[in-house]
Amino acid sequence: MKSKLLAASGVVAVAAAALTGCSAGSSEETCTNEIVNPDATQVSVWAWYPAFEDVVDLFNETHDEIQVCWTNAGQGNDEYTKFSTAIESGSGAPDVIMLEAEVLSSFSIRDALVDLTEYGADEVKGDYSEGAWKDVSSGDAVYAIPVDGGPMGMLYRQDILDQYGIAVPTTWDEFAAAAQALKDAGAPGVIADFPTNGRAYNQALFAQAGSVPFDYDNAKPTEIGIEVNDEGSKRVLAYWNDLVARGLVATDDAFTADYNTKLVDGSYAIYVAAAWGPGYLGGLSDADADAEWKAAPVPQWDAANPVQINWGGSTFAVTSQAKDPEAAAVVAKEIFGTEEAWKLGIEKAALFPLWKPILESDYFRDLEYPFFGGQQINKDVFLEAAAGYTGFTFSPFQNYAYDQLTEQLYAMVQGEKASDQALDDLQASLEQYATEQGFSLK
Repeated sequence: MKSKLLAASGVVAVAAAALTGCSAGSSEETCTNEIVNPDATQVSVWAWYPAFEDVVDLFNETHDEIQVCWTNAGQGNDEYTKFSTAIESGSGAPDVIMLEAEVLSSFSIRDALVDLTEYGADEVKGDYSEGAWKDVSSGDAVYAIPVDGGPMGMLYRQDILDQYGIAVPTTWDEFAAAAQALKDAGAPGVIADFPTNGRAYNQALFAQAGSVPFDYDNAKPTEIGIEVNDEGSKRVLAYWNDLVARGLVATDDAFTADYNTKLVDGSYAIYVAAAWGPGYLGGLSDADADAEWKAAPVPQWDAANPVQINWGGSTFAVTSQAKDPEAAAVVAKEIFGTEEAWKLGIEKAALFPLWKPILESDYFRDLEYPFFGGQQINKDVFLEAAAGYTGFTFSPFQNYAYDQLTEQLYAMVQGEKASDQALDDLQASLEQYATEQGFSLK
């Protein structure tokens, strides 16, 4: 049965794509960066972080016995496709790979990742929050080291809200009232976008209302619990479907050129975003020159009992093809394990650190962001959001689950089905898929 599960996870872990030949993990690989000490043990790394070469150079300059040989093998599914091919062929994978936390189970079930508990994971566990560590763990196993995360907040156009006399919403009820007020005032845009292809974004919204869609432990890889049509998810989806039906929010696909333009030209007054959102916004062109951006905590269902949520997060995992797993584990643990490395990641790549020595530092807390008029957005918003995040359990076929969610949400906003029906249909499709692939339902 496990071979069937592994094959199924391989199909859904990546998108189909044409592959180019690569020799990652082999001695012939060409490094993007300079190797300072050619006699040291070399560890090949795949990663797509912005400005990562500076971090690699810092590691190599400060480590005599180990050197990183870095390659950008593509971002997200482009990299995962190449990794999946290497898994199937038994060669070609790097020693260390950057993976989003949501796909760790999809690769660990295929025996593609090393359990880092035997390579000193516990030595660094205390450097991360409970939520960050849960995202890289399954049962007693630890499959990666956290790097950056996406605790969520609300980025808003202060100038637009001021123009129409609208207070910054602190609850979802206030958010809906603000959306109606904006429309009633004749504003040319809407309060926000509800992207049906939001994937992890939409799942985070459900989680804030108490949704726990999957119960999975890699120690029991053939068992999974699925509950995507729970009360919390239905409450959230009914709320957004009502805003859609009243024309109070857009339903544009996220991360298209049109969506990016609307983020910065005033079409959306609010962008509910992860902590990497400020860096994303700052990198977009065609921004409104008169825009006044500010950050505030994400709206809550119950202001007296706030629930913090997370959208995305990346990690470093050691692959099962690593030539020297111990050396590879050192790289995974230490490449972002200094304040100097993290200042590069923060100032050059707009990463949000999960490493507590920098996360809890005065430097990061008090950092002022020119894009937000000098606001200390970490102190005001994202540090509290990060501290309150308790982690999430992903399925071993998470990409498939997200694809199915997107399909159901699209049908809903097109008026083809009610919000409750969309989630009930999602539940049925995931249960069917899981049983067809050999999983037993809890």
